[in-house]
Amino acid sequence: MMRRRHRAGTRIATLLVSAAMLSGCAEMNLFGHYAKRAVSEPPSASEGAASTYKVGKPYQVKGVWYYPQEDYDYDETGIASWYGPDFHNKLTANGEVFDQNAVSAAHKTLPMPSVVRVTNLENGRSLVVRVNDRGPFAHGRVIDMSRRAAQLLGFEGQGTARVRVQIMPEESRVLAGKLAPSGGANEPQVAAAPRGSVSAESLPPPGSSEPSRPVTVANRVDPSAQRAAAAAEATERALASQEVTTTAVHNTGIFVQAGSFSRHDNALRLSARLSGVGRTNVEQVSIKGKTWYRVRFGPLSSVDEADRLLESVIAAGQQDAKVIVD
Repeated sequence: MMRRRHRAGTRIATLLVSAAMLSGCAEMNLFGHYAKRAVSEPPSASEGAASTYKVGKPYQVKGVWYYPQEDYDYDETGIASWYGPDFHNKLTANGEVFDQNAVSAAHKTLPMPSVVRVTNLENGRSLVVRVNDRGPFAHGRVIDMSRRAAQLLGFEGQGTARVRVQIMPEESRVLAGKLAPSGGANEPQVAAAPRGSVSAESLPPPGSSEPSRPVTVANRVDPSAQRAAAAAEATERALASQEVTTTAVHNTGIFVQAGSFSRHDNALRLSARLSGVGRTNVEQVSIKGKTWYRVRFGPLSSVDEADRLLESVIAAGQQDAKVIVD
């Protein structure tokens, strides 16, 4: 195994951990914590194995609807799982070839590719990864990491971990082709970029019977396309050679959140409707200056307990319920 260094506060451009090749087992209910990913939103046959930027249409898995969207404010906590051998060398949802020994992740709704920072809240390890697949579709899981990513974050053996997932908006826009960096001497160069085709011909002197001759004219480079390609290449290069960072660890609890409302009476009604499942707490919180009322169960003692309770809440008709780490 490659030796890893752990630092805090480094930027993505200087993150340095190579994706070493390791073998092993994954994606089986070895620990009772997570289920095999039942369905992945399949890439179309026309996509082949090349990377494709894709947001995707709403889709349904096991009776639950998911609505992919661009969300550059995305920041969520929950339980992470990992996947590997069952999907190794198969196509991801945006047409790439999944490599369990590379650093990547699957998410239900974020565009592909997106760049997210995943922090293991149990040991403080943090890793920046590309989202290039759909999943996980087990209830109560917020993100599915590749086997290598799970190793680097330190939860391969236990199967799951409490995590925080934060989108990195600038890097994600770069990979989407929606943001080019400002020019500079250190701006990376690319071998090729989209070019505009130019044709011309040489005219003979006036009064000459000599026919005109084609002239080869260098194609013009589209500067904006070249900058966008260079930015994407630089981002991909930084992601491929990064370091695991380490932050302070704080105590966290596991909760099942049944719903969140802007009106207190709506939260109370849901709490009453779920009284047969268990005792809920209605909490008032302020998020970006707006007041919300959350209906939650917990804190809970384990991921297993959260999984069981979440299934009961969903069975009671609350399909949007989820596991939260707070």
